Amino acid sequence: MTRNSRPLAVFDLDNTLSDARHRQPFLERRPRDWAAFFAAAPQDPPLARGVEMCMEAAGECDVVYLTGRPERCRRDTVAWLAAQGLPDGPLHMRGDQDRRPARVTKLEVLRRLSAGREVRMLVDDDELVCDAAERAGYRVVRARWAESSDALLEAQEREGRT
Repeated sequence: MTRNSRPLAVFDLDNTLSDARHRQPFLERRPRDWAAFFAAAPQDPPLARGVEMCMEAAGECDVVYLTGRPERCRRDTVAWLAAQGLPDGPLHMRGDQDRRPARVTKLEVLRRLSAGREVRMLVDDDELVCDAAERAGYRVVRARWAESSDALLEAQEREGRT
């Protein structure tokens, strides 16, 4: 099997690979402090369960990272992935002005990816993203190993920010 024919394992970041709990208070205030929320992302501790799953998947699959973080966070995000020793792989981020729900933007990327390769699995903590991906026929692993605040869930769905 050549590298380009290997299936893809697609991993979310926040509350799947990284523990974003310390940043969630920035979303619980009004107005939400998005700049502080994203600025604190490099200090996220890794989530052992997600990291282990990613490393294991890399044995059979090429890893792809799919996040709702905006493009302006790319440098910090790439540095965080490298600091955790996670496998190299393309990083798909939302455009800085894209406010569509994560369930829409992520499914769009999954469809593009699966046009040329098998997507073996999507690992994500957002239940609405997982539901949409399952309805579209993708195998989903629901990352339920981190606590998520109601504010973060609302931001993912209603504000299209992460």
